[in-house]
Amino acid sequence: MYPQYPYYSLKDECKRIPITFPAQHQDVQSGMEYLMNPLPIFDNPEVTGSGKLKDKVTIITGGDSGIGRAISVLFAKEGSDIAIVYLNEKEDALVTQKAVESYGRKCMLIEGDLRKEAFSSFIVENVIKNLGKIDILINNCGVQFPQNSILDITAEQLKNTFETNIFSFFYLTKAVLPHLAPHSSIINTTSVTAFEGHKTLIDYSSTKGAISVFTKSLALSLASEKIRVNAVAPGPIWTPLIPASFSKEEVSIFGTDVPLKRAGQPFELAPAYLYLASDDSRYVTGQIIHVNGGSMV
Repeated sequence: MYPQYPYYSLKDECKRIPITFPAQHQDVQSGMEYLMNPLPIFDNPEVTGSGKLKDKVTIITGGDSGIGRAISVLFAKEGSDIAIVYLNEKEDALVTQKAVESYGRKCMLIEGDLRKEAFSSFIVENVIKNLGKIDILINNCGVQFPQNSILDITAEQLKNTFETNIFSFFYLTKAVLPHLAPHSSIINTTSVTAFEGHKTLIDYSSTKGAISVFTKSLALSLASEKIRVNAVAPGPIWTPLIPASFSKEEVSIFGTDVPLKRAGQPFELAPAYLYLASDDSRYVTGQIIHVNGGSMV
């Protein structure tokens, strides 16, 4: 359906999914998917959907590309309409919208800066107006700016990382919460770095640690309202954030240091979010699912 985004059969994955990548770098966070080589694999045509999210409405921040795109497409297959929130990656967002709509679901695109609290209210108002309700919130946006020393992390970078990666989660959750009915689901994207740390991602890892505890605390807070809160902790996944963050040399070997010896593709991560969003996980809250190629945490 989208020949520019090839899917490699699972039976051939060891031969066809890249083990290493061509050296490449992008200068702007959080990166553009259409500029990547090879393009990430976001759709698995062997999964046709079984109505697990029939007539649900999902908000996904950072849904234009990477993990967010894969979630958007899988959720559409399972019957959910999608509202994608993104900063300025319009070309990527349009590709995701087209993919979602190809599976017969509605897809709203909402462009803006999640670091501004008022924008979250704008998102919710527009989703309610156009899609009628909100059942699932996926807080997924994020940036990272590697630095060799904490001495190199400026106050401006620190503020930007925290405002994007964790403040936005607070803002949007607060705006969405009054509209969530019992049995709704909130899913946050944390990271393996929250558990292992990362010597050049001190501020990023700190925000991911905050997201992990935010998830557990919010789950306790909302349990009486029967709203479940969980998280997914990705390891090395081939998304635009990678060439936008690391040097060409680092990108070329990205993901080869985990036990499975390769980076994951976004479509390999999306089912974890589907599990947490659907009734399959009705007895699961305050938990974190690790999808990281075998790293033990």
